[in-house]
Amino acid sequence: MEKLRIVFMGTPDFAVGILDTIYQNNYEIVGVITAPDKPAGRGQKVSTSAVKDYAVSKNLRLLQPTNLKSEDFLAELKSLNANLHVVVAFRMLPEVVWKMPRLGTFNLHASLLPEYRGAAPINWAIINGEKKTGVTTFFIDDKIDTGAMILSKETTIGANESAGELHDRLMQLGSEAVIETLHLIEEGKATTTLQTENPEVKTAYKLNKDNCKIDWSQSGKTIFNLIRGLSPYPAAWTYIKDGENEWNVKIYAASFEEKEQTNAIGSVTTTKKEIFIATKDGVLKITSLQFPGKKRMQAHELLNGISFSENAMAL
Repeated sequence: MEKLRIVFMGTPDFAVGILDTIYQNNYEIVGVITAPDKPAGRGQKVSTSAVKDYAVSKNLRLLQPTNLKSEDFLAELKSLNANLHVVVAFRMLPEVVWKMPRLGTFNLHASLLPEYRGAAPINWAIINGEKKTGVTTFFIDDKIDTGAMILSKETTIGANESAGELHDRLMQLGSEAVIETLHLIEEGKATTTLQTENPEVKTAYKLNKDNCKIDWSQSGKTIFNLIRGLSPYPAAWTYIKDGENEWNVKIYAASFEEKEQTNAIGSVTTTKKEIFIATKDGVLKITSLQFPGKKRMQAHELLNGISFSENAMAL
């Protein structure tokens, strides 16, 4: 059995869960690579990545390169003398980096590859109404999420599950998959399966303002899936127009009831505590939302301070 010397690469909370599991299982982590610090928010306060915060808390060797091809970074990386790189939610690596360790570089991806290659696999699985998803470990090659697969683990997606809830479950499942993969590699038993190329394979496109906007001409179930697939971040959004007022509103949680609809699509109706928006095949009950300049609220909290006329519309 070969003793592993691991360099871990990752940035967000999802990666921290995996890094912590590797650490708790007493693997030797000779270095951690994460994104550089950057100004964020209105005050442009310097923000550090979740992986950096974790690495600092455990006194792990930390590298934050701005250029993954720079000679200084490559020399420092080589000096760590790692025999394996583990990548979780990082960025595309140049060949000189992923080919460096003798045992290779493997990535954990939060989908059942080859489905949902790309930046936002957890979100798109829910947005597209999938009933199952999972995680896959694979050896990195020169394209995005296309390398030879080592192992995968599958799970069902709950009918009302949000992206945030699925994220936390896949982080746990991913931790198990990474530890199993490490065992296979250190024992020299890792076998791989090539990914099949299929034009029907779905892609996990990067999320942006356009693909997070609600299209009220779609079915209620499609809109419901978009809302839960983008909750809590970055959140589905819509304009709500009422007379002279027009608000850009984020919607975090809703439920959908299919029924014959007589109200205009997008029309907003309320009771004292509830907000409903008409779709072409039913009604969405909005339970959690955020108006500009306000914090996220439950519908009944918002209605304490805002009332809508009978002409209010979601656009």
